[in-house]
Amino acid sequence: MNVRRPTEASARVLPPHPLGAHESTGIDQLRRSRHGRESSAPFSVHRLRADLTSSGVVVSEAQLVSTERGLVPKGDGWFVLNSRETQWWERKGRGVLCEFEGAGFEGATDFAQLGINLTLLGPCEPMAMYHWEADQEDFLVLAGEALLIVEGQERPLRQWDFVHCPPGTSHTIVGAGTGPCLVLAVGARDRSTGPDWGAYTVDEAALRHAAGVERETSEPAEAYARFERSELTRYRDGWLPGDEP
Repeated sequence: MNVRRPTEASARVLPPHPLGAHESTGIDQLRRSRHGRESSAPFSVHRLRADLTSSGVVVSEAQLVSTERGLVPKGDGWFVLNSRETQWWERKGRGVLCEFEGAGFEGATDFAQLGINLTLLGPCEPMAMYHWEADQEDFLVLAGEALLIVEGQERPLRQWDFVHCPPGTSHTIVGAGTGPCLVLAVGARDRSTGPDWGAYTVDEAALRHAAGVERETSEPAEAYARFERSELTRYRDGWLPGDEP
């Protein structure tokens, strides 16, 4: 849920693209240096770390590019980025979202293995249309109240409640209470990309909360047709806890 880029009409992130015009990381350089081309050998993290150590190659730091909407990571290296200093997605009717990946220019960072974001929801705003995915997703309520709709059931959520959704679990989260709700969302990207990522399914509870589809589909554009297109924006004071009044 929202762990693929929301350039929708979608609530999901597009499949990661190869380095292309990005700066190469130390890992990428090492793979090429072995055979003069990209290695086709099965991936082993232990072998990779050993090769990095023995070759003296280090994983480089990604560049943080200053844009009119905030700092945006470029390349596939490591980085440190403050949530208040990066760009956010404004999604009318579905809150605002910070995904920490890059977007908006060539070479912006994509996370290949794991999607992670902060989503701020107002009361009655759905994080996503009710759906299931082929990968695990997990959620932690950082502030406020929300409603979890999972496998046709409704469960109230409060601060520090954790939600685990194994692959195939139909679910969504809707803002509740009288104020905003902040949720940390994390999801794997092993099988939940491409045409077989999962589906938006019909559910009465989700429909009651305007968070479901009337006809099953796997197309984000169809599921989110009633929402305006998401737009990148700067962080605004008050979105995150601890901001000065």
